[in-house]
Amino acid sequence: MSGLMALLDDVASLAKVAAASIDDVAGQAVKAGSKAAGAVIDDAAVSPKYVRGFSPARELPIVWRIARGSLINKLLFLLPAGLLLSSFAPWLIPPLLILGGAYLCYEGAEKVAHALGAGKGRGGPDGSHAEGDAAHLEETKVAGAIKTDFILSAEIMTIALSEIPQSNIWMEAATLAVVAIGITVLVYGAVALIVKADDIGLYMAQSGRLVVTRAVGRGIVQAMPGMMTGLMVVGTAAMIWVGGSIILHALDQMGWPVLYDWVHHVAEGAAGGMGDWAAAVNWAVTAALDGMMGFALGLLLIPLGVKVVKPLWLRLQAGA
Repeated sequence: MSGLMALLDDVASLAKVAAASIDDVAGQAVKAGSKAAGAVIDDAAVSPKYVRGFSPARELPIVWRIARGSLINKLLFLLPAGLLLSSFAPWLIPPLLILGGAYLCYEGAEKVAHALGAGKGRGGPDGSHAEGDAAHLEETKVAGAIKTDFILSAEIMTIALSEIPQSNIWMEAATLAVVAIGITVLVYGAVALIVKADDIGLYMAQSGRLVVTRAVGRGIVQAMPGMMTGLMVVGTAAMIWVGGSIILHALDQMGWPVLYDWVHHVAEGAAGGMGDWAAAVNWAVTAALDGMMGFALGLLLIPLGVKVVKPLWLRLQAGA
């Protein structure tokens, strides 16, 4: 009997340890995932374009195929690569963060420049002139979306990895896996809702039994263009702000803290004497300065991206 009680006590102790580990993994995953907000929002803002031009019946299957490809990218390729970096070359993480942050700044600045009229005559690889049957076009769109997702997923996983405290490899792997699955579900669940919102609104407007239901449906249909525009604006702003923040943090980690310290000095000075609003003012000033630096860097990178990186990327896509 005493042996059974001892065994049960050991099982209870192991259960407590397991529960604590799960709590640690969940907490670290939430913190790490939140740091990747800019890339996450951009992923959700960019993905709906890949279902444009297809019948409503194919929209959700296409979103599912892209989501599955995104999960494969994260779990089978990026997660092992991230663990190898963390274990054998942690010094590479800050430079990779700078590359990812620079990409976010470039993408955001290019979107702003395009919205202001710069470069509108160049055209681009949006698939608007694609030829072939629907099945071939779908394959092409899905493949292109998964390749683009690989870049964004690499940024997300690198950012998440940099926020995970040093621990054993299994804890890091579990945390990264939770981040990968959680962000993929969040992003592509949101994408699915966005691409079907018009259909849901139209159904409510046409088939709703109550006047208020039909009114809400019409409101959804009318609001979707503005919502998509707003999502793109928020996504662009988040890209630039998060990109600038990532770069400043990475430079600080590499031993070049001048810009990082200056931003925090200015933010703390602005927040001084603000009482209950001090934390909000500190955050707002920090985000604004990070965003200004990110936007300036993005503008500087546009010629390199347009003349070198994009043509090279298109060649790689065409050859794949």
